[in-house]
Amino acid sequence: METVAKELDKAKILVAEDDPNLGIILTEYLEAKGYMPTLAVDGVEGWKKFANDDFDCCILDVMMPEKDGFTLGKEIRAANQTVPIIYLTAKSMKEDTLEGFKSGGDDYITKPFSMEELLLRLKAILRRTKGEDKVEEKTVFEFGNFVFDFKNQVLNCGEDEQHLTSKENALMKMLIQHENQLLDRSQALLAIWGDDSYFNSRSMDVYVAKLRKYLKADESVKIMNEHGKGFKFVTP
Repeated sequence: METVAKELDKAKILVAEDDPNLGIILTEYLEAKGYMPTLAVDGVEGWKKFANDDFDCCILDVMMPEKDGFTLGKEIRAANQTVPIIYLTAKSMKEDTLEGFKSGGDDYITKPFSMEELLLRLKAILRRTKGEDKVEEKTVFEFGNFVFDFKNQVLNCGEDEQHLTSKENALMKMLIQHENQLLDRSQALLAIWGDDSYFNSRSMDVYVAKLRKYLKADESVKIMNEHGKGFKFVTP
């Protein structure tokens, strides 16, 4: 239990809050409790910081300029299906609470709130995701005649071994996680490239073409285009 507690204390927390006073109070409080907070002053900065780091939890204010918390939460959830999201809001209407959960939120706290309440909720969420019950993330996948080693960025087919670039590796894993299902194009772009611009979309098509070339060794494994939607990784 002591090891788990230490892991929870070292958790990296993204705090997106446009109120400068509350933002400072939140980050200083979390630091004092042993966490590693990163402050963003609006939703746009929040996304940039999320895309360039690896956070254990996100605390998002709903009413922010440039990009509101729900929009940011949806983008984060599209890029990462497991990172916990806690929304902070001055609104207490049922519709807003439901919107928070619909946009991928794990918890919802109405202002004003006590720091102790926030800390208890944060600990409970992190205990579920980082604690003893967390299943170790799978890094080796088998499909058709292939063995994909995500950790070492290697795709094997019999005696043939193909070393993958970082983006090839990340895209291969996302396709496998959506095996025989649609992988939304925007979701993949946000998760791997950081935004879904036209330039990045064309770049992703190049990487998909490379992966198709590697997968030709087994005709039963294919990456199919779903026009205007995304890709489907088809396996036997």
